[in-house]
Amino acid sequence: MEPLIQPVIPAGDYKLRPFAAKDAPAVRDASGDPLIPLITTVPTDGTESEILQFIDRQIHRAATGTGYSFAIAETASDRAVGQIGLWLKDVGQGRASIGYWVAPSDRQRGVASAALEAISRWGLDLPSIDRLQLYVEPWNEGSWRAAERCGYLREGLLRSWQAVGGHRKDMYMYARLR
Repeated sequence: MEPLIQPVIPAGDYKLRPFAAKDAPAVRDASGDPLIPLITTVPTDGTESEILQFIDRQIHRAATGTGYSFAIAETASDRAVGQIGLWLKDVGQGRASIGYWVAPSDRQRGVASAALEAISRWGLDLPSIDRLQLYVEPWNEGSWRAAERCGYLREGLLRSWQAVGGHRKDMYMYARLR
């Protein structure tokens, strides 16, 4: 795939920007969460080396053309508080998927909604994308409420859709169209 140019996207009190080594504290916080490492590539209780390897993988996603992985950072301080990605595996079909997490210490501050709205507007402005979709476990009310606040519609329940922590899990499918 062709390398992608990764922009900085404004998101109100936050911005979506490429990852950097300085984002290790946010990844470390997420690494200690009991759930984030089960469904992402964040290492469980990651060592400094594993955390830096995670950051390096995020930096290289755009370079390999597989998608965009952004650090969600506070606009004023540039401190990372989470991650959001736009994944292009199905871009040939006119769709992309989104995944996100917010560090446990920064939840319930509107971070996910701000980041999701910003990446959604930006993603749907890309000429090759007509549909954005995301998958949320039914118990994860904070995540599906953020999706609904950002104009995503729940299209259904995908039974036994994804392995999470070694167990098959149901997922709600949400989508937002151009």
